[in-house]
Amino acid sequence: MKNRILLCFLFILAVAVEGSAQTGYKPAEENMKAREWFQDAKFGLFIHWGIYSTLGNGEWVMQNNRIAIPQYEKLADFFNPIAYNPDEWVLMAKEAGMKYICITSKHHDGFAMYHSNVSPYNVVDRTPYGKDVIGMLAEACRRHGLRLFIYYSQLDWHHPDYFPRGMTGQFTGRADTGNFSRYLDYQDAQLREILTQYGPIGGIWFDGWWDRKWQDWRLDKTYAMIHELQPACLIGNNHHVKPFPGEDFQMFEKDLPGHNTTGWASESEVSSLPLETCETMTARGSWGFDIYDPDTKKPDELIRYIVKAAGYNSNFLLNVGPMPNGRIQPEFVSVLKEVGAWMKKNGEAIYGTRGGPFPPRDRAVSTQKGNTIYLHIFDYQDPLIALPPIAPKIVSVKAFGSGKEIPFKQTADGIVLTLSGLEKTPPVTIVEMKIK
Repeated sequence: MKNRILLCFLFILAVAVEGSAQTGYKPAEENMKAREWFQDAKFGLFIHWGIYSTLGNGEWVMQNNRIAIPQYEKLADFFNPIAYNPDEWVLMAKEAGMKYICITSKHHDGFAMYHSNVSPYNVVDRTPYGKDVIGMLAEACRRHGLRLFIYYSQLDWHHPDYFPRGMTGQFTGRADTGNFSRYLDYQDAQLREILTQYGPIGGIWFDGWWDRKWQDWRLDKTYAMIHELQPACLIGNNHHVKPFPGEDFQMFEKDLPGHNTTGWASESEVSSLPLETCETMTARGSWGFDIYDPDTKKPDELIRYIVKAAGYNSNFLLNVGPMPNGRIQPEFVSVLKEVGAWMKKNGEAIYGTRGGPFPPRDRAVSTQKGNTIYLHIFDYQDPLIALPPIAPKIVSVKAFGSGKEIPFKQTADGIVLTLSGLEKTPPVTIVEMKIK
C-alpha cells in the first residue's frame, strides 16, 4: 500500500511539474533557425566566474565551507579583476574553434555579474572593479562574431525570498521566512534585464531547478517572457529530467547523451531537441577557479570528447574558471590552442554535421554531412573494421585529409574496411565515406 501511495504521489508530482512548463509552445521561425545554427556550431566555451573565484576553491565554496551570508558578502570587496580583457577571452575561444560562449550571470551564491537594477548585490555596485562584466563580454562577442549565451541559477543561497529552502543552502544564516512567488518575480526581472540590455542573446542556460523539484517554478511564465522578448533565444535547463515544453535544447552535465555515469540523468531521456554536453577543464572537476587543482585535462582527451559528442549528435560546452584577476589560467590557454589547431585541420568532419548512421561505440563514432559520412576511430589493432549495414550504397572510402583510398566491401550483412597501411593520426583517425 505504501508503494502504491508513493507511486500516486510521484505521478501527481510529475503531472504538476509538466503542467508548469510552457504548454502549447510553438517555436518561432527565428528560433528554429537558431536551433539549426546551434547544432552546426558544435563547440562552445563555458565560463564560471564570480566573487567565489577570490577564494580559489570552486563555485560551491559558500555551501561546502558553510559560509554565512554576512561573511560571504565581504568577498565582493576583494573582487577587482583589473586584468579582465573580454576581447582576449573571445579571441582565445575563437582560436580554439569555439562558436559561442556561455557565462554565469548569477550562480547559486546569488551575486550578479552584471549591473542589475533590481538588486544592489552585483559586480558594478558592490565591487571595487565597478564595471559590467557581462556587458563588456557581450560587446566583445559582437566584435568578433561569437554568440553569447547566459547561465542563470534558479537556485539562490542569498535571496531572502528563496524559501522554503531546498536541498542546499542550509547554513547561510537566512531567516526561516520568505515568499517564493516574490523570488520568482525577482528572477524574471533579472532575466528581463539581461534580455533587454545586451542585444541578441543566443540562449538562457538555467541551472538549480533540481534543488526544489517539488516546487512550481512558474516555468510557463518565465519561458513565455523569454521567447516574447527574444524569439530566437534558446532555452535550456540543467534539471536532469526530460525536457519541459518551452525548452529549445537539452543539456547533459558531465555525461554524453544517454549515459548516466554521474547518477544525475536517471530521470532523463534523450529528446529530439538539439543536444549539448558540458564538462570542465579542471582535473578535480570544479567549474570555478580552483587553486588546489594541480592539473588540467589534456588536449587529446578534450579532442576525443568533442568528437564523441558530435557522434552522439551533440554540442560540447567546455568550461574554464577564470582567476579573480580576470585572466584565464595559462595552462588552459595552452591546451585550448592545441585543441584549436586540431579543429582547424579537422573541423570539416565536426562542424555542421549530425550524428552518423553507425551507432556510437567506445572506439569509434560517426558523423554525417550531406552524402559524406565521417568515421572517427579512436583506436584499432585489427586492420579489418566491421560496421553494421546501411541502406545507401557506398561510393568510396578514403583517409580524411590525405585522400588515400581505403579498400572496403559492402554487403547486406554489413561493411568491412581494410585499414592496413593507413597511418594512424592520434587522438582520432578519420575515415571519409561517400554515399550515393
